[in-house]
Amino acid sequence: MSSRKPFRLTIVHPCVGRPRGMKQYIRTWQMECLPAAMIAALTPPDVEKKFYDDRLEPIPFDEPTDLVAISVETYTAKRAYQIASEYRQRGVPVVMGGFHATLCPEEVGQYADTLVVGEAEGLFEQVIDDYRHGCPKSFYQSKERPQLRVTPDRSIFQGKRYLPIRLVEFARGCRFRCDFCAIQSFFSATHSHRPVDRVLEEIARVRRPGQMIFFIDDNLTSGLDEAKELMEALIPLKIRWVSQSAINVCHDEDTLDLMRRSGCQGVLIGFESLHADSLKQMNKSFNLMAGGPAKALANMSRHKLSVYGTFIFGYDHDTPQSISETVDFAIEHGLFIAAFNHITPFPGTPLYERMKTEGRLLYDAWWLDDRYRYNMIPFQPRNMSPDELAKLCLDARRRFYSWSSIARRAMAPVNRRTLYLLRNHLIINAMHHWDVEGRSGLPLGDESWTGKLIPARQRQ
Repeated sequence: MSSRKPFRLTIVHPCVGRPRGMKQYIRTWQMECLPAAMIAALTPPDVEKKFYDDRLEPIPFDEPTDLVAISVETYTAKRAYQIASEYRQRGVPVVMGGFHATLCPEEVGQYADTLVVGEAEGLFEQVIDDYRHGCPKSFYQSKERPQLRVTPDRSIFQGKRYLPIRLVEFARGCRFRCDFCAIQSFFSATHSHRPVDRVLEEIARVRRPGQMIFFIDDNLTSGLDEAKELMEALIPLKIRWVSQSAINVCHDEDTLDLMRRSGCQGVLIGFESLHADSLKQMNKSFNLMAGGPAKALANMSRHKLSVYGTFIFGYDHDTPQSISETVDFAIEHGLFIAAFNHITPFPGTPLYERMKTEGRLLYDAWWLDDRYRYNMIPFQPRNMSPDELAKLCLDARRRFYSWSSIARRAMAPVNRRTLYLLRNHLIINAMHHWDVEGRSGLPLGDESWTGKLIPARQRQ
């Protein structure tokens, strides 16, 4: 019998940030962390795995481990570097991957012993094997899109108090090239999907009576034929599900009928703007197809499908009046919920490069700047000041989630077609009502952290 100790892996999901004295993290952000579960699934079964979610629990930095894995997003980058520095100060190597690692590899590579660029399938297994044999590389990169055949290992979620909605992934990527979107930059405007039978097996394993399934795909219908195949297979399961889609699906009668019959309760649609000039600038003029947002919403309502509409403000043709008109539209058309956010120039996107070239970025890297707070405007808008744009976004959320607006939208037939949906509408909108300002001013990174960031090149 071998006495060799098992290799130990610690997977950490960083929070966005927290101010000093914060006792409870933002509840609406406490969903399952599928990237962590995917890393766990890619890890050989004889490796000892532990997972810590920075949003829910303290991280035991002194607990013995052989390797730490962190998936980094732009908003969590600063906190990820703090966590990595804590481990690396203790002599524990850190591997980082994720969206931000792919979009900003030089930056992320400063704080990681090993950097993974691209999707983890086909790479992370090699990372673990190399570390076990004492020959890790500092850089791993996928050369092509991998086959998506791995099912997340949710055993790492045991005992954690996540929101009661199941997250399932069918496909990744999107074929559209919206200029603000980091998704199209990461996947180079490509789209891939998992085999339908694998998705059905996962749903059968994780579903609970009455629980909603959220397909977290960036654009579920980017591959329409594959999406319809999935929906056909969902019909016998009699589940309730929601997802995200581009507006074009709202004008496809066959697909809308299939969505309803397969258990779809509603979808997130990125309307972004009601104005042609803004949509043209963001490379999203197709949103005005076949009658535009008003016709799209009428079609969705006719098929008894609710809509979570998202809108972004701050493009060069936006004005205080156009923003006010957008909120009026969202209330009048009875959106189930809606998001009204300023555009965010994420690194690696055409939007970021354009604003950088025009000298309109207010920070060299807003996601690392100590002055930056969540919901601050990191660029100079054309027709208003940054503070004015921030206030208009906040006012838009206040108006939309006012009690009078919630009551009015609850009366829309599509939002009260069942007692289950009406109940969810009232609960979810009430949560947003109380959380209109809850995230504003949140620092990126933990303000209570007193350590020092340790770049990889300085590690002894």
